[in-house]
Amino acid sequence: MRKIVAGKLHGIHVTEANLNYHGSITLDPDHCEAAGILPMEFVEIWNKNSGARISTYVILGERGSRCCILNGAAARTCQPGDPIIVCNSIYLNEAHITALKPRIVTFDQDNRISERLSYSVDLDASGRYSFSIHDEANEALAIPALVSRA
Repeated sequence: MRKIVAGKLHGIHVTEANLNYHGSITLDPDHCEAAGILPMEFVEIWNKNSGARISTYVILGERGSRCCILNGAAARTCQPGDPIIVCNSIYLNEAHITALKPRIVTFDQDNRISERLSYSVDLDASGRYSFSIHDEANEALAIPALVSRA
């Protein structure tokens, strides 16, 4: 079994850091549903400003609120306004990786959904993996790659 990305809230902005609550991250249910993140699910959180990385669980806030609140100890790792990545994962037998289509949701400064993307892994005729990112229309997007240094 391999630990594989299942979904991401990419670039969602922290709306509050509540040190006195007893733990977790509070998220808008609409955002969680868009990325396939469940209540009480453990997620990894990566702060794009500080580089801090933590793990906690999800609780659902008010639907439509666009909230992203770090609670308890997690509140020490982020400040309101920080863009973060919230990622859930699953354990998957490698043979099933081509069936998985993780959902990635990106955000604007006000935590409105900007893009809905998906990841795809395929096997070519030689049995080698390929990776692609698709938009809502299932069009393949460019993937950052190493630039040739001539």
